[in-house]
Amino acid sequence: MAYASAMLRDPAQTYRQIDLAGRTANADGPALVQLLYEELCQALRVAAWAAERKKFAVKSERVTRATAILFALEAGLDFEKGGDVSVTLSRLYAGARRQVIEASLGHDGAPFREVAATFEEIGAAWKTARAA
Repeated sequence: MAYASAMLRDPAQTYRQIDLAGRTANADGPALVQLLYEELCQALRVAAWAAERKKFAVKSERVTRATAILFALEAGLDFEKGGDVSVTLSRLYAGARRQVIEASLGHDGAPFREVAATFEEIGAAWKTARAA
């Protein structure tokens, strides 16, 4: 029933929620990280679009989502097993959060796109590594 009422408000968002729920249901840890990267990049691209069009509510929602994803990625790091890689990723996630928050104060979409491009590269490398 919740999907039906949400569908009336925003069908595209409802579809994304159903799609994400389906993709995460049986995903392992690495697959979940990949999904988080994809969701992060999507949130950042929409934030860039919203910033340039002064759609403040949309920008705020997407910035909040991107920031939450970055926190989730950092919280999932295993510093014992990951060693230097975990430390590097932690710094990357913290720096990206700062950049996203700073970008949220303006109307320029470029900083959001820069962070998205970085994580698209990392996501592509992650996908390649998983396939090997």
